[in-house]
Amino acid sequence: MTRSIANASTSVFDVRFVQVGGQRLRVGVRAGKRGAPPLLIFNGIGANLELLEPFVAALQGVEVIAFDVPGIGGSPTPRLPYRLPSLVRMTEHMLRELGYDGPVDVLGMSWGGAAAQQFARTFPARCRRLVLAGASPGMIAVPGRLRVLSKLVDPRRYVDPLYLQRVGGQIYGGAYRHRPELLREHGRRTKPPRGRGYLYQLLALAGWTSVWWLPRLRQPVLVMMGRDDPIVPPMNGRILAALMPNATLRLVDDGHLFLLSQPEETAPVIQEFLGQGAAPGVR
Repeated sequence: MTRSIANASTSVFDVRFVQVGGQRLRVGVRAGKRGAPPLLIFNGIGANLELLEPFVAALQGVEVIAFDVPGIGGSPTPRLPYRLPSLVRMTEHMLRELGYDGPVDVLGMSWGGAAAQQFARTFPARCRRLVLAGASPGMIAVPGRLRVLSKLVDPRRYVDPLYLQRVGGQIYGGAYRHRPELLREHGRRTKPPRGRGYLYQLLALAGWTSVWWLPRLRQPVLVMMGRDDPIVPPMNGRILAALMPNATLRLVDDGHLFLLSQPEETAPVIQEFLGQGAAPGVR
């Protein structure tokens, strides 16, 4: 197992750096119950480990592995762009470097939902269960609102707190529309992505879609969507759930980042699906 080479830590994760080929990855591990599969999380676009802290803290007893994708947070920007298949191969290598050789559960949030789908396809024996939160099938999807997507491709919200306060509610919807403290906390936890890192994340999705092979995924899948999601309309969740033979759809009365705005409500639902807890009544 690769040991931590850095003493940096967050309040939830034990943070270390793992070398995977020519790429150095900043990885966060939260210890959990022995014997249960760990949960691998693919984060959203431009999102660093710290943004996941409230949600991971609410996952009581679940072992969690998350990382900053290349060019985001503490992971250096690669020289060349990457595609999702190469990212998930790098992720599987990272798991082996960390000593995780068996099956894992996989959660993908927003942009990370595409990576999670790709991981389940590329490494079906590694992916026991799959959770997709605010995700879409990629290029063939119901698009979000144009005025919102135009703001989403601009990383300005990561470097300008006042801009985030002004447009965050429009972008993320749900609780972010009327709870400014969520936007302040979001900004506090954010590390601005490095120039090309954000662009490379956008390019990784260009032309990608899972529509053609989702019916061949055999893992149990939980699809969760916010009812007020300006980025990924909930119809995309219906498409995902309809295409996968073992999928269940749950709608949440919130926006795009419901895992972050409602961690205490959504984490138990996911734990129940993973077989590691009981869920309250989220419908």
